[in-house]
Amino acid sequence: MDLSVTAGAPGPRATERGGLRVVAIGGGTGLSTLLRGLKRYAPSAAGMSAFAGSICDLTAVVTVTDDGGSSGRLRKNFNMPPPGDLRNCMVALSEDEGLMSRLFRHRFQTGGELEGHNFGNLFVAALTEMTGDFGHAIKLAGEVLAMRGCIYPATFTNATLVARMASGAIVRGETNITASKDQIVELSLDPPVVEPLPETLAAIAEADLITLGPGSLYTSLITNLLVEGIPEALAAAKGTRVYIANLMTQSNESLHLTASQHIERIYSHTHQPVFDYALINTAPVPAAVRERYAAEGAEAIEPDIARIEAMGIRCITGDFAAEGDVLRHDAPRVAETLLKLPAKEPAWTLERR
Repeated sequence: MDLSVTAGAPGPRATERGGLRVVAIGGGTGLSTLLRGLKRYAPSAAGMSAFAGSICDLTAVVTVTDDGGSSGRLRKNFNMPPPGDLRNCMVALSEDEGLMSRLFRHRFQTGGELEGHNFGNLFVAALTEMTGDFGHAIKLAGEVLAMRGCIYPATFTNATLVARMASGAIVRGETNITASKDQIVELSLDPPVVEPLPETLAAIAEADLITLGPGSLYTSLITNLLVEGIPEALAAAKGTRVYIANLMTQSNESLHLTASQHIERIYSHTHQPVFDYALINTAPVPAAVRERYAAEGAEAIEPDIARIEAMGIRCITGDFAAEGDVLRHDAPRVAETLLKLPAKEPAWTLERR
């Protein structure tokens, strides 16, 4: 069933501030795609945007368990959290994705030890060494890019991702977990107790809207929920909490899982409900795209709406995929839909198209 969202008068908290406080949690391509849609509604460094008033504060909480590629090398050499996902989000939130943003995305093709490194990652590493503070380095890099929002790593702890697989095997490290042909059953961190940033917990507590996803079920989403205090903060949050379902499955992370089973896997790690809504794509995936993804062991996620709603989660359904050879969420359409979602208390309504 295709649903649209119609909003009544905004809640008093949003009206008093002139906009909503929004927290987006995740990692990888999914989070950066979503942020590109949301940033249009956030104030710019020079003033308000053309869509001013919808968002007064935009915060991204980003996973930091990557141990491969440029990020992994810097993580090992500088004993710092991997900057890759953070850098992608910084570029996504930048005021103008022009020369500076392209520079932050540039990956060296030659140059000996420089080969394979991303300039943005090196920039963050340099700032970290200069300031002695990874968090301050991220803030300074964000100022260079004139970000329309702020970014917090899920934790400053240099933690290793550990997965228990369907075969019973224990696999350590995100790169090894992603490369495994076995299916992930449970995820944990080493060390097991990893502290969050106080700013992250405060942002979740004060948010009017909190999103999780889209992104790789285990290595982009659940990783954030393994950080001490974040599941509890989500469970206690007063803001509207939304799960943004992926468009396709992934071979070892979510093969054959329906949309509701994605949520069940998340709840098995949070140990409590943390969603009020689920945004689900119900538009058919073009045959040519399905065939291409099938070669990678991926398939369109079944939108089992009735099962999700039986969990006490309301579904927002529709066509949320962008056209193109690579299947991605339509960021402007998703952002517009999210910002029309009801608060928990005021009188907002869902209406059928």
